[in-house]
Amino acid sequence: MPRISFPTPENMSPEQRRVYDKVVSGPRGKIVGPLRVALHSPELADRWQALGEFLRYNTGLQPRLSELAILVTGRACCAPFEWFAHCVEALKAGVEQSTIDALLDRRMPVGLSDDDTTIIQFATELNGFNSVSDATYARALKRFGERTVVELTALIGYYTMVAMMLNTHEIPLPDGVEAAFPLPQRDMP
Repeated sequence: MPRISFPTPENMSPEQRRVYDKVVSGPRGKIVGPLRVALHSPELADRWQALGEFLRYNTGLQPRLSELAILVTGRACCAPFEWFAHCVEALKAGVEQSTIDALLDRRMPVGLSDDDTTIIQFATELNGFNSVSDATYARALKRFGERTVVELTALIGYYTMVAMMLNTHEIPLPDGVEAAFPLPQRDMP
């Protein structure tokens, strides 16, 4: 059970409904995950959905590369909903199941292209150390250019925020779907 209610079209304020209609008429086609929670603050939800739409659909990264970065981030943040949703999207974008399985196990997949390896290494370092090494940065910069490296960094940061929203409010997986891993422990001292 989620810790928070989800506004539904029947009980939304006009401001919530405006954002809802914008999202469902866009490339997402529906509201799932953290946007269901963000609708409690319509201005936040509107800005969130615009940033998310740009980062997901309009960067210099091919969908496959975006999905690899998102999977690394979802796993690093222990976000079962993000992991589940983006496994589906990664498969659609051509990511092999063996690559997904390796990322689930927090291993570098073998036999990948240089682009895939660069994205995974960049996302792994950024999630693990809040920055990347000079070598990884130089490799990404040489391959993708300044604009796309900036967009990649923002994509990873955005999906970290998504994971925090999903985990904090315990957004449930669809009925019948088992979590690939548990939510992180939240016991405070």
